[in-house]
Amino acid sequence: MFSIPGKSPVSITPAAERQIARLMASKSAAGLRIGLKKGGCAGMEYTMELAETAQPGDEVVEQGEARVLIAPTAQMFLFGTEIDYETDLLESGFKFRNPNVTDACGCGESVSFSPLEGSRAQA
Repeated sequence: MFSIPGKSPVSITPAAERQIARLMASKSAAGLRIGLKKGGCAGMEYTMELAETAQPGDEVVEQGEARVLIAPTAQMFLFGTEIDYETDLLESGFKFRNPNVTDACGCGESVSFSPLEGSRAQA
């Protein structure tokens, strides 16, 4: 687990808190699990799913009635991220303001990160 004692790995805006709590209540879920998977034009995509229970290794962030579960493989990439929920005339959805992102596709659906120190670049 990647964490700094006394510091939350992600922050949740009031709008995101309300939406997460609404989703959890509507499905009797234990939380909203966020993670990353390979895909998209920039290399990685955020994943979100309502979870019935926290999995071993999940980092749990609670704020009011909202609970975010961060998958172990995503924790170091999401550290410092602000989770927001925005609504405008054309769309509404969660937005991730992640200081670790080095590149993103034009639509904002996929991102990339700098290679980790000590890791080999893949061909």
